[in-house]
Amino acid sequence: MRQVVLDTETTGLEAERGHRIIEIGCVEMQNRRPTGRHFHEYLNPEREIDAGAAAVHGITLDKLAGKPRFAEVAQRFLEFVDGAELVIHNAPFDVAFLDSELKRWAALTGAEPAGIRARCRVLDTLALAREMHPGQRNGLDALCKRYSIDNSHRQLHGALLDARILADVYLAMTGGQNALALDDGVPQAAPVAGGATPGAVPLPASLRVVNANADELAAHDDFMKLVHKASGGKVVWQ
Repeated sequence: MRQVVLDTETTGLEAERGHRIIEIGCVEMQNRRPTGRHFHEYLNPEREIDAGAAAVHGITLDKLAGKPRFAEVAQRFLEFVDGAELVIHNAPFDVAFLDSELKRWAALTGAEPAGIRARCRVLDTLALAREMHPGQRNGLDALCKRYSIDNSHRQLHGALLDARILADVYLAMTGGQNALALDDGVPQAAPVAGGATPGAVPLPASLRVVNANADELAAHDDFMKLVHKASGGKVVWQ
């Protein structure tokens, strides 16, 4: 299963009022393991950045001078995410901005107008966290603390940094592989844009498999019978 963990930084909070994306960060995972590929771009929004937004991500308009506009990277971005499941924290926010940018790009290029959900499935980790931890703080920093994910290097928000942190958080939340990219036969491709990421740690050539013997299987069966009796027959698996 191919997933792309995605985050954006923007000029403000409301896409419908003309605010724009100024940074996109994406991290690719295949079968719940990072592949080493990522997409990362800073973008010229062609408008001012709200002071409140700049205080969050630290990006000012002068830092974006000479950076590409969304329309210039749109095709490469779509090729990177096409067909993947997007993993996004507070997905409605990012999806609204992506759809707004894609609508502008389609109008400019004559491409078929379509929102991001026409190309990708979307998984909202904020909604997932609220289901798992109702009534608790479920922001990215709170989840890092809850799942012991190191985010000490996160002084300001950044799209690629936050996407990498979210990948760790998502894997911890869903109880699977951590961020260490163990080699499962998935090619460790070069990044699409930006710096390199650490390569995979190879598995041993062979792994020892230990099977339960007859006495252990019998003991397990006896124990499950006790659980079945104690639960009044409500055992889900036996």
